[in-house]
Amino acid sequence: MSEGETDQAPGTQADWPLRPWMLAALLALAGLAVHFVTDPAGADLVPWRAALAAALVFGPLAFAFTLDRARWKEPLVFAGVVALVMAGIAWRASSAGDRHADQAFWVAAGLVAIALALPLFQAGFHKRRWATPYDETHFHVWTDSISGAGALVFTGVSWLLLVLLAALFSAIDIALLEDLIERGWFGWSFSGAAFGAALGVLRNQLKIIGTLQSVVMLVFSIIAVPLALALAVFLLAVLASGISVLWNATESPTPLLLSVAVASFVLVNAVVRNDDGEASGNRVLRWAALALALAIFPLALLAAVSTGTRIGEYGLSPERIWGVIAVAVAVAYGLAYFLAPIRGRLSGWMERVRRANMHFAAGICVLAFVLALPLFDFGAISARNQIARLEAGKVEVDEFDFDALRWDFGDAGREALERLAGSDSAQVADLANSALAQEIRAYRNPEGSDEREDRLANLRMQFEDEVLRELVRRHVRARSWRCDNPCVALDMGTDQNGVRKVALIENGRVTWEEFGPPDSPDEDAVARAVEAASMDQGPVPDQQADSEVEIREWTGRRIYIDGKPAGQPFE
Repeated sequence: MSEGETDQAPGTQADWPLRPWMLAALLALAGLAVHFVTDPAGADLVPWRAALAAALVFGPLAFAFTLDRARWKEPLVFAGVVALVMAGIAWRASSAGDRHADQAFWVAAGLVAIALALPLFQAGFHKRRWATPYDETHFHVWTDSISGAGALVFTGVSWLLLVLLAALFSAIDIALLEDLIERGWFGWSFSGAAFGAALGVLRNQLKIIGTLQSVVMLVFSIIAVPLALALAVFLLAVLASGISVLWNATESPTPLLLSVAVASFVLVNAVVRNDDGEASGNRVLRWAALALALAIFPLALLAAVSTGTRIGEYGLSPERIWGVIAVAVAVAYGLAYFLAPIRGRLSGWMERVRRANMHFAAGICVLAFVLALPLFDFGAISARNQIARLEAGKVEVDEFDFDALRWDFGDAGREALERLAGSDSAQVADLANSALAQEIRAYRNPEGSDEREDRLANLRMQFEDEVLRELVRRHVRARSWRCDNPCVALDMGTDQNGVRKVALIENGRVTWEEFGPPDSPDEDAVARAVEAASMDQGPVPDQQADSEVEIREWTGRRIYIDGKPAGQPFE
């Protein structure tokens, strides 16, 4: 690292012998506190426990990365803010239950905001705003990443050594280490101490890490050459063959395109570095970086087209809205990188890239924080979009994903589904009620109307009760794993509580289903189907479409297929 770089962050680069010991103690105590908060005699992780655990994890970690001998007050305030932010997000996510469907994205947004805020704070952005030198921020991004990854590796190696020592002592009947490893409080404390000690040692060696950073960036800059060539061939092939070739090759091109765009972003910055003086002087590497900078925008546009096509075909969902946000960020980055060399006719394009990095880092930090707040209900937005598509006839009723409203959009989706259950269209109301009646969801590809009709065609009901026939038909229609093969439904009577029992036989296996009575005279009995989900484990004879399925008398009663017993006797 050059002398100029050594002066970028004088506080955090000063050697402080007590740092490893202090960070080890700090994170060990934090780990111990997390254990007692999250696992007191197996207590459930209720919202206040989740919030406190998040504060005890992220607050001390933020303090550990920013603490210095000559500066501790500002890092303490920053750590407190981080702890409050993550505690609030954890509280919101853990208390959401099934009312929302995108809690994981809230947490991810919070982590992104903190990951970007950390180097900005270390570089003094809270004081200098846009006057913050780019090289300081870039320096902290790399050193934080390397020291954090190194501390994780050390923690893993420490655990491996501990396990080996435990096995060694266990061989001579000393089980102390094995007993300690099995205790939760020890695991949390040991992990915290190991991570803190390693982090402290690495933070004392930032000059060496800076040299390692230069080596890593040199290796990355070399990788930029083959990637630039490959992307040039890829984009030319897409232009020559049409964008449809990409859709035919993969069902999910957006994650692939965004991943390549991110890789290009990293490699461009590996060549650009902190300033023009540090940027690689190799012409091949510079041209490769330029090619990658120009390629990010078309990659992001292809991802945007892919996302837009999928939304146009299937409508919005919470996951797709988050995907739109990610694609929008990629397009913004790509446009800035694309315009950087054009605006000055290649003159000073690297400096414009660096300036864009600083502005986007601050902007995305704020955006991620806002998205983590309870300001938007993507489930409600998606549900309104899906209902509008259905009402506008953009999707056929048979193709509409009622199950998604039941499971993927939270309370907003279920409320929309309840409104559809009261629709004037008998078909819409029928399918909405079937989705509402589901107790579990089948995790498989969305089922088309043709597949659903094929399954219903496989169903043979050996009773005449029209109400019960409709209950069974709706039950099978709503469960895409039922009646993939010829299946038979038998009426097993009504119990003393008014519950209708049906035996559903498929592939020689008997499954018992129960259909409860309505809770009130005004409730539609058809919507009361409840799956018993108890599979009989008796004999499994072969079953064909024309198999004779019957109930025979013996010392008890059981089901027969082609004269062969199926399942266990039920009486």
